[in-house]
Amino acid sequence: MRALMHAVAVDAVPAPSPAPAQRLPLRQAMLEGPILPTMLRFAVPTIAVLIAQTLVGIAETFYVSFLGTEALAGVALVFPVLMLMQMMSNGGVGGGVASSIARAIGAGRRADADALLFHAMIIAIIAGLMFMAGALAFGPPLYRALGGRGAALDAAVLYSALIFVGAILIWLTNLASAALRGVGNVKAPAWIILAGSALTIPLSPAFIFGFGPFPRLEVAGAGVTILLYYLGSTIVLFFYLRSGYAGLNLRWARLEWRLLKDILRVGLLSALGTLQSNLTVVLVTGAVGAFGIEALAGYGTASRLDYVMIPLMFGLGTALVTMVGTNVGAGQLKRARRIAWTGAIFAALVLEAIGLFVAVLPQAWMGLFTNEPAVLATGALYLREVGPFYGFVGLGLLIYFASQGAGTILWPFLAGTLRLIIAAVIGWIAVTRFNVGLGVLFGLVAASSVAYAAICAAALIRSGWGKARA
Repeated sequence: MRALMHAVAVDAVPAPSPAPAQRLPLRQAMLEGPILPTMLRFAVPTIAVLIAQTLVGIAETFYVSFLGTEALAGVALVFPVLMLMQMMSNGGVGGGVASSIARAIGAGRRADADALLFHAMIIAIIAGLMFMAGALAFGPPLYRALGGRGAALDAAVLYSALIFVGAILIWLTNLASAALRGVGNVKAPAWIILAGSALTIPLSPAFIFGFGPFPRLEVAGAGVTILLYYLGSTIVLFFYLRSGYAGLNLRWARLEWRLLKDILRVGLLSALGTLQSNLTVVLVTGAVGAFGIEALAGYGTASRLDYVMIPLMFGLGTALVTMVGTNVGAGQLKRARRIAWTGAIFAALVLEAIGLFVAVLPQAWMGLFTNEPAVLATGALYLREVGPFYGFVGLGLLIYFASQGAGTILWPFLAGTLRLIIAAVIGWIAVTRFNVGLGVLFGLVAASSVAYAAICAAALIRSGWGKARA
């Protein structure tokens, strides 16, 4: 076991002086190495993990579909709440954890980095308990309000109870992974999660349908599989963080407000940012729903492309959190800004290329899912109007992640607020009060992306990173 942990972690522990032919140690690469190759070096494992998790989710949905429409609907009702928790723990509070540890490592405060890990675990336990209590108490009425009835509601309540009983495990896994990303160790959490995902795919049907020694649990089986996955991940991460090979050492530490504050001043605003994003999607979806089922299906199918790009953006973004945070901690503010601009422009170019492609050939995406003329028409309209502005989304999101790393998230958060107001609030009012068409609504979505990117870019140009705490 110790030999395996050492093999996984060898790239995460800075070496004193490598031979010229070797790659730079992670901390030295972040502080001195070429920016784009180093960023991709960090990003690729995280992107691979997110793709694997997406495939696991698709596989589980496929398995549950054999249990009937009610079971599938029940799982679908729980999915938005589960995704909200995942986004809050991974990109929200997790961003605060990675940022604080990266800045501590950059400043050479190794003891603080270890203490921050312990504080992150305390936050994970508290947040997990809050989500568990909230889901158990308010889950049933929420799923009923979302349209759950009869067997579908029963399936949702059962699945939700099993998932959120393990909320602490989900938070512990995600914040421990974020802490490792903060120290530059992206391979270990990637391998652990990939191994868990590989085990989940065969275990899920075994528990759902009952194979060999496994009982037939139906919808409960899907929940049990996820519970076991996060239990295993938490146990492996605990021993890894105690092994001495992780780049961080999980040990008991005295609780200090300055360390909690350092995590939460970034993490809380980032968590609220995830609420903004989800609320924007909900309100825009509701506005599109006023135009009928075909319009809703067309928008949902077209906007699914937005979610496909999330692994790429999150992978690049978490790399920027670590690199920017380390350089800010080390006092290399000009390099930190250069890293931020490099990542933001790279993401903008990649997303803009995708957006222009689907704007010119919307059928290349829509044709994968439907051949209904009314659905195709709405989806094509969305891609033609919003696709050319995907680059602005990429620019703004990567500056948001870079600002997490620097510990100054306020202006990107305000930019997200403006995006919510333009796309969702004004869009909703325009549709429900002034009876505008879908073209105007999608135009507002595009305009909100431009406004979001403009404020984020202006904040980076005038950034006060020199005053950011290391």
